[in-house]
Amino acid sequence: MVRKLQSDRRGPEKASSVVVLLHGYGADGADLLGLADPLSPHLPGTAFHAPDAPEPSINNPMGRQWFPIPWLDGSTEAQAREAMGRSVEDLNHYLDEVLKAEGLTADRMVVVGFSQGTMMALHVVPRRAEAVAGIVGFSGRLLAPELLDEVTVKPPVLLVHGDQDQMVPFADMGLAGDALTGAGFTVYSHVMKNTGHGISPDGLGVALAFIRQCLG
Repeated sequence: MVRKLQSDRRGPEKASSVVVLLHGYGADGADLLGLADPLSPHLPGTAFHAPDAPEPSINNPMGRQWFPIPWLDGSTEAQAREAMGRSVEDLNHYLDEVLKAEGLTADRMVVVGFSQGTMMALHVVPRRAEAVAGIVGFSGRLLAPELLDEVTVKPPVLLVHGDQDQMVPFADMGLAGDALTGAGFTVYSHVMKNTGHGISPDGLGVALAFIRQCLG
């Protein structure tokens, strides 16, 4: 059974484009929806949606998770895979519902992920029936690169990562970029200098320029 994701929205009543923000492990939609404040003045007509992941976080009951992370919370690999499979269905349904509610087509949507949200975006969005305008992945990684032959669409991707990230290794950006490029994606990347597991002003600025380019 598909679970309905709780979500917040900011933006004009009638939007011409939409940005979906996928939060990281132990956070929630409100945590990432704050990005709408600096982005929206430069993206007129854009609605921002930020869902809560479907499960309470094992490590932070006040936050949410897309799936458990064995080395952080003591879950098993099997539990992580099962939970992610359910979340993939939930997120696909959610993206369909957002497009329907906004009256927009997929080419007017950009999906932005942070950390575990990036992992979900890079796994789910290229396997959908219709390509979104673009994917932005902050501080994440590509799960199961060996399964990239499953993808059905190849939207442009921007990967952004801090070179001092102690949660998700900086090297994962290069691994993801190489795998996606090898599979035929157009991939851009930006290194956030002296930045840990977060989003720096320069990283957000590069993301904004990419989003604006994707949405025309």
